[in-house]
Amino acid sequence: MSEKFDIERVQGLNLGLSAGAVAVSWMLLSPLFAASLAAGAALEAANFRSLRRSCQMIFQAGVSGSGAAATSFGLRFVLLAVAVGLALYLGAHPVGLVIGLSLIVPSVIIAAWMARPELAPATPALPPDDPSWDEWNPWLARERERDAEEDQ
Repeated sequence: MSEKFDIERVQGLNLGLSAGAVAVSWMLLSPLFAASLAAGAALEAANFRSLRRSCQMIFQAGVSGSGAAATSFGLRFVLLAVAVGLALYLGAHPVGLVIGLSLIVPSVIIAAWMARPELAPATPALPPDDPSWDEWNPWLARERERDAEEDQ
């Protein structure tokens, strides 16, 4: 694959997943659930775009200090909480709203999977019984640190 991770791809996948989820929930569940799911997806899309702009402002423009980051992220979360509260007050189905708000997660995972690096088929692998496997810590992806007791 080895394609560049692209935010537009994430947003396109998110739109497709959201539209599919709304259509399926409209057919299988209820119009209220589908509308709530669509509202959650719209809130999450706006939140994701705002997060992207905030991150670009902080990391690319060289905005210094944690105050700008805290203000940007705090304001975004407050606005999202107000919008979710308003949607619930207006009668949105809570489960549909949460599912709509969560659809960005599979979109990001799918986009990251699509942008994964190529496998190196010519890379030699150690045989399973090689003693150097005992020196490797798979949980930390590095060589094991030797204890004083092991050295004696």
